[in-house]
Amino acid sequence: MTNRNEERTFAALPAPPGRGFARTWWGQAWLRALEDAALDSEQVKTGRRLARGGAVGAVSVRPGRITAVVQDRDGTAHRADVLLQELSEVQWDRFLAMAVERAGHIAALLERDMPPHLVEDAAAAGVELLPGLGDLEPACACGAWDHCGHTAALCYQTARLLDQDPFVLLLMRGRGERPLLDELQERSSAPMEQPDTPDAHRDGVDAAEAYRAGAVLPPLPAPPELPEAPGRPPSLDTEVTPAPGVDPAAVEFLAGAAAGEAYRLLVQALGSGHGQHADEAELTLAQDAVRLAASSPDQWVSGRLAEGSGRDPEGLQLAVRAWRYGGVAALSVLDDEWAVGTESLARARAALESAWDEDERPRLRATRNRWTVVGSSAQLRLGSDGRWWPYRKERGRWAPAGPAAMDPATALAMTDGDPMSG
Repeated sequence: MTNRNEERTFAALPAPPGRGFARTWWGQAWLRALEDAALDSEQVKTGRRLARGGAVGAVSVRPGRITAVVQDRDGTAHRADVLLQELSEVQWDRFLAMAVERAGHIAALLERDMPPHLVEDAAAAGVELLPGLGDLEPACACGAWDHCGHTAALCYQTARLLDQDPFVLLLMRGRGERPLLDELQERSSAPMEQPDTPDAHRDGVDAAEAYRAGAVLPPLPAPPELPEAPGRPPSLDTEVTPAPGVDPAAVEFLAGAAAGEAYRLLVQALGSGHGQHADEAELTLAQDAVRLAASSPDQWVSGRLAEGSGRDPEGLQLAVRAWRYGGVAALSVLDDEWAVGTESLARARAALESAWDEDERPRLRATRNRWTVVGSSAQLRLGSDGRWWPYRKERGRWAPAGPAAMDPATALAMTDGDPMSG
């Protein structure tokens, strides 16, 4: 219901900068309703001069009416009123139903914007928000029966208020901002009947708009409870012969891997911090084959993944071990060898010098980014981020022996026992 006690009062505004009174399209539409309907264009020009000269006092806005005291150049004051028809209860019901259905409109109003499609959608629902020809009805203490300089000046000043806040227009139409938002909140929270017509399913709103409209939307549900483990995909072991080129075992494995990745992402989203790696960059096919192999598939699938990663079975096992230690960064250290830049090399040598006492420092032979302990099966590899990765020789191959460490002595100590072996 309309609250006729709802009223907002705006202090007198200083002279407008430049020549225009309305910057927004809806403020300009308001002035067109005045200028197109006034019978005496000279009175409109007088009103523009009065408004520009600061003759309009504080403006009171309430349902159906705006009021201000306007002074002539000789100092004579007149009370000027401009009346605008309030929306009926039926029209408000249509407008509110439209606004709830399209939350982006309310998001725009909350940002003090009135996009054209809001007005168009309201018109389609039978609600004219902006005034048209003859809708601004004047009433002035000077006795003029049409728009005079005083009511015209009030309209020009009101256009500036509408520029700043389109809720001023809605108050004139019968609803203040707070009651309007409260009613929208109540309608949004109420359960809605699901239409069963084919064309009843409309497109959703943009996520950013929905977020901005949070003040008039129902609260979000509680986050889902974290399951104890990833879900298990259905078994494809049926009596139906698979289509040519479809391998049920490979499909089952991929479905399980997808469930595991979805579980990891859910853990990260809920902030539990139980994920293994947070490699956000897009993986290459070879890297993704290693990631899939890290989920411990059967031997047949591992063979296909080894082929896909360009490795032999033993090489794939080493790559999986590296992945579990450090994801993409660890794979890069396993596969690539590079020349260390001058500054990085100086920092590396300083770290090696300070990591051990003089009589305990191992003899190291440097080859690019790799330092091999002389007379030992241990090696340190420098990553591009300055961390040291421990390696030891196993069956003739250098194998990852632990996660990276900033201290080379700590990394080298890991080569005595692989915490992931066994």
